[in-house]
Amino acid sequence: MKIKTTKAVVLTAYNDNLIRAILGLKIEEREIRPLKDDEVLVKMEAAPCNPSDIAFLRGGYNIIKPLPAVPGFEGTGVVVEAGSVAKSLIGEKVSCFVQEDSDGTWAEYFIAQKGDCIVLKDDMNVEQAACFSINPLTAYGMFEMIKPLNGKAFIVNAAGGQVPKILRVLGKRDGIDMINIVRKESSFEELKNGGEQYVLNSEDEKFEDQLKQLCEELNPTFAFDAVGGEMTAQLFNSMPSNSNVVVYGGLSGNAISGLSTMDIIFKDKILLGFNLNDWIPGKTREELKSIIDELQEMFISGELKTEIQGTFKLDDVVKGIRSYIKNMSAGKVLFTVS
Repeated sequence: MKIKTTKAVVLTAYNDNLIRAILGLKIEEREIRPLKDDEVLVKMEAAPCNPSDIAFLRGGYNIIKPLPAVPGFEGTGVVVEAGSVAKSLIGEKVSCFVQEDSDGTWAEYFIAQKGDCIVLKDDMNVEQAACFSINPLTAYGMFEMIKPLNGKAFIVNAAGGQVPKILRVLGKRDGIDMINIVRKESSFEELKNGGEQYVLNSEDEKFEDQLKQLCEELNPTFAFDAVGGEMTAQLFNSMPSNSNVVVYGGLSGNAISGLSTMDIIFKDKILLGFNLNDWIPGKTREELKSIIDELQEMFISGELKTEIQGTFKLDDVVKGIRSYIKNMSAGKVLFTVS
């Protein structure tokens, strides 16, 4: 018997004021359209709230969907129905990802393309599987950028987040030092108490001098920034010659300003962006499978872990988002149906 409807969170209006945007969210019963040949229907088990989801709700993300629409860019569940060329996935536990103009993962059932589903190993924990499609691959893809330059150090801003936590593990595995930048004293103390050697608080009045000193000592080849705005310029201007600043998020909501023109011309510094949707197509099927298998094993062994601060039912979506934005460094918030 075909499943015809799904309970889902529905965004009714974009609003730059996030509180107003989330207060406009509704829980509705929506019809499930017929599947295309390469599509599957996933019975969702859990879906996280990511910074990209927050930007989407505000209308400030790269993807603008016709409204009303179901938010949520990733999640995990079991494939219960499939189109003619995707039937091999029926019964498989998958991590799924979507960014095109279709309903998202904050729902009881979700339609995904076969190519956007990662078949999971039996030992993958549901909470970790829910957050597997975006942050782990983003961290892995960015870390790959360091290797061709034989970098011995790199910088990460907003270092209390989930992508930085994965980057720390990858850096230690390969013997590459990571300079952690945070803006809260609590995050600073947590990282120092956890054994991190290089931690800077961007709110410290000596921050800029401390950053420049570490850049002179460690010669980082890359800095990864999820904040944007003036902080990106601070990173760029402090970096040594022939270095790169990679922007992969815009948590500040502000445009980048204050870059040193002379550094661009005479020190060969490069500012660039990282987009997971551009990185994945650059990999062969075999390369991507190898990376996914490696990451899954690291999560199963406990070497990698996404912190989860709380789980909320779909009906409590507003409460869940508020909990997340109050302290993103505490970990992800997951939405479940049951």
